[in-house]
Amino acid sequence: MAHRFTSPSEAVRVDVDVDVVFARRDTGDLLLDLYLPVSDRPVPVVLWLHGGGWFTGDRALAPDLARHAVATGCAMASIEYRLSAQASFPAQLHDVRAAVRFLNAHAGRYGLRPGAVALWGASAGGHLAALAGLTGHLTEVPGERERGAVPVRAVAASYPPVDLAEVVADAEAAHPGRDGASSPEARLLGGHPARLPEQARQASPLTWISSSAPPFQLSHGTADVLVSPRQSERLHTALVAVGVPSELYLLEGYRHGFLNPPGRPDVPLGRVMDDGRLAAEGTARAVRRVSSADGEPATFGFSDIHDFFRKHLTTRSTTGETR
Repeated sequence: MAHRFTSPSEAVRVDVDVDVVFARRDTGDLLLDLYLPVSDRPVPVVLWLHGGGWFTGDRALAPDLARHAVATGCAMASIEYRLSAQASFPAQLHDVRAAVRFLNAHAGRYGLRPGAVALWGASAGGHLAALAGLTGHLTEVPGERERGAVPVRAVAASYPPVDLAEVVADAEAAHPGRDGASSPEARLLGGHPARLPEQARQASPLTWISSSAPPFQLSHGTADVLVSPRQSERLHTALVAVGVPSELYLLEGYRHGFLNPPGRPDVPLGRVMDDGRLAAEGTARAVRRVSSADGEPATFGFSDIHDFFRKHLTTRSTTGETR
């Protein structure tokens, strides 16, 4: 049973429900933690999806969600999904969709606004956020038992892999002799993407691009050697081509993991990660693209993510009342 405690942050109180069971699986219950700014009216909710290559990480691998709940006025739900050692794709997509269904179904209990849901993820979590956002209008996805669309209003994804076969091919080209069959992408799919083309296609957000997609905000470091910034560029270009609002920030000199909390115990990848960098520096120099053009100089920080969620999750009536 979830327990509750209160975390003060600035002038707004944030109540936190931990260990909330949102789905039951053969591998065990899936849990979420809900950070809820205390309000006299229902609030939107943003689901955070952690990174870790689909094979590691948990819902604690997240930015300071209490702080971001205060900044946005939105609840933040950090969720678990089955890791690749527990189940192959598309189980992870099913889990994200189940979390959206749960929060909509229990909106009254938690003080949430039904249907006012956004997704936010980084790395593997960014991949799942993009995939769930792009398939949200579908009543079911391959292998899913539950029925019913799970639309979301916005997706923010940082350094997401979107073409898993290309990510593996890039790694093999950069490290001759490396076998992509042991890559995180292969663990997710159950085999090398080149030998499982249909599974790789189903797992690619690029496959599901349509004009029904919600607005996207993408951010990616130009010095990322784990997932090339070309991945976000391809997703952005595909979204723009079908008329979906998309903004892409390319952060100059940033590497992978810049949304992670500082001090992450990730020694093997430490030299190619930027854990905690964005929180420490506040803003990064970037190029911002809103079309397929080259873009313009800009800066990027958590405040830009906050603005994105406020824009797409908050509406105002003619009297100016926030709903």
